[in-house]
Amino acid sequence: MCIRDRVLKLKQMKIVVFGAGAVGGYFGGKIAQASYNVTFVVRGKHLEAIKNKGLQVKSIYGNFVVYPNVTDNLDEIESPDLIILAVKSWQVVDIAKQLKPIISEKTMVLPLQNGADNADKLRDVLNHQNVLSGLCKIVSKLDAPGVNNHFGYEPEIVFGEYEHEKTERVTSIKAVFDKAGFKNDIADDIHLEVWKKFLFIATVSGVGAITRLVFGVMREDDGIRQILYQTANEIVAIANAKGIALHNNHVEMVMKMIDNLDYNTTASMQRDIMEGRPSELENFNGYIVKMGKELHITTPANTFTYHCLLPKEQKARGLG
Repeated sequence: MCIRDRVLKLKQMKIVVFGAGAVGGYFGGKIAQASYNVTFVVRGKHLEAIKNKGLQVKSIYGNFVVYPNVTDNLDEIESPDLIILAVKSWQVVDIAKQLKPIISEKTMVLPLQNGADNADKLRDVLNHQNVLSGLCKIVSKLDAPGVNNHFGYEPEIVFGEYEHEKTERVTSIKAVFDKAGFKNDIADDIHLEVWKKFLFIATVSGVGAITRLVFGVMREDDGIRQILYQTANEIVAIANAKGIALHNNHVEMVMKMIDNLDYNTTASMQRDIMEGRPSELENFNGYIVKMGKELHITTPANTFTYHCLLPKEQKARGLG
């Protein structure tokens, strides 16, 4: 296939972005800006805002507005080539069930949400051949429905085949992401990369939610810093028991990230809990507590965090 035909084939790729929040809004917006065939699946105020005013992205790398296809009806979507899941971890299973009728054998499903087991959840519902694994790194938030604000960190997507093969299809996705103009990489070991991201976000989110403090305060308090270390070390122990090669250097990497982020940074799970919304507590600290019980590994820091936050989480879900 000549370069011109390959570019044309990529342009014809049908891409669905499920969610237009902090993650989907930025990466999906960049892909749409590059003139790819992108459809966003959103609901409520986000749907109306994007229909009426377009998807607005504010970014430290330049603001832009795009006018992509947008719908809340999956019946309007037929056999997409790529589905990017930009939702919360706790939504993955239900959304996978919704997506089943529109997925063909060639459809690729790429999860980008935080959490250690999202690809596994998808593989429990969908055919294994449809599921990739991935993660993203971005500091952004929603200013309003349909308005994404990227204000820190160079956005990046890391992805790959579940079994690590360097296939033509993941290469084709990389070509799309390259054209869209954001940093991306096909991982040699995507599961290790997912756990490295999980180590960071699960370490800081729960402690941030309990203390209600910004990163700058937490990292400078000796007592809280030690709790962060203990939380991270427990996650490494669980990862190692599951065959994931995390080690102490990764813990130091996480602490360096916390040290280098803006003083007033907070984590999305932390903000959700503080504002009374359903959060990813079960998928972060709760997952480590669950795995600890299954693998007979003690997880006192994560257990304390999880059970202190659980009543608030249950209330947010109408369970308490």
